[in-house]
Amino acid sequence: MVAVLLLLVGGAVTGCGGRATTHHKPGTTHEEASGGVGTLLEVQDGTGHRLREVPPQGAPEVRLTARPDSEDGWNLQLAVTNFRFTPDSTGGGALPGAGHAHLELDGRKLARVYGPWFHLPAAQVPQGPHTLTVRLYADDHTAWAVAGKAIEAAVPLTAAPAGADHSHPAGTPSAGGTPTGAPQADRTVTLAVRDGKVHPAPDRTELKRGERVALIVTSDLADTLHVHGYDKELTLPAGQEATLVLTADRTGLFEVETHTSGLLLTQLVVR
Repeated sequence: MVAVLLLLVGGAVTGCGGRATTHHKPGTTHEEASGGVGTLLEVQDGTGHRLREVPPQGAPEVRLTARPDSEDGWNLQLAVTNFRFTPDSTGGGALPGAGHAHLELDGRKLARVYGPWFHLPAAQVPQGPHTLTVRLYADDHTAWAVAGKAIEAAVPLTAAPAGADHSHPAGTPSAGGTPTGAPQADRTVTLAVRDGKVHPAPDRTELKRGERVALIVTSDLADTLHVHGYDKELTLPAGQEATLVLTADRTGLFEVETHTSGLLLTQLVVR
């Protein structure tokens, strides 16, 4: 019995394959998750996440660059130092120099970012000048900070009206875009989420490689859409229509789901 108990305790500590678990206990918040890295401050960032302060020496750093995409929107590059993206342990405890990023437009969260590259569709940026901000977070969703300030980077971004010159001076991180509205696409999939159900019922959307698909989603609750395999995300404001345009440049079966409610919206089959 003693041996069995020791094995069970050891399994709870190390997890599968001997890797130490970092996930928080049921009933606790992300801020109460395990991990004693840095100092957890009472100060919060603009989105309600507490700051986790670390010494300046060896602290994570991030630089943000926005380049216009030849088809739609912008391609964003997050150049990080002393930091690695760990999408497989999001929701766990804070580990040194690890986590993910949040992307904000004028202080409004657009998406989580799990890697150094992210495509921002023009449909998510209203016409006019804006400030695009990226901020680094630990796996427990606390914001990495130095000297009481969150570790982040920001660049100006301007979405120009239709027919305008989208060129910009070399080296300038801002770029022209297209106004909001339904973008051009080969296929359009319109979905609605109401009372925890998807309308119409989840189905498969057949695409040829290279085709562009527009996912138009309206949710009665605030949520985030995620396209697996493409690592594309879209913020779904409550009661508002949101559009994600995707070029199907990879073949296979890709699920489109919501983060908070965990609903399957559709499956993209690219041949």
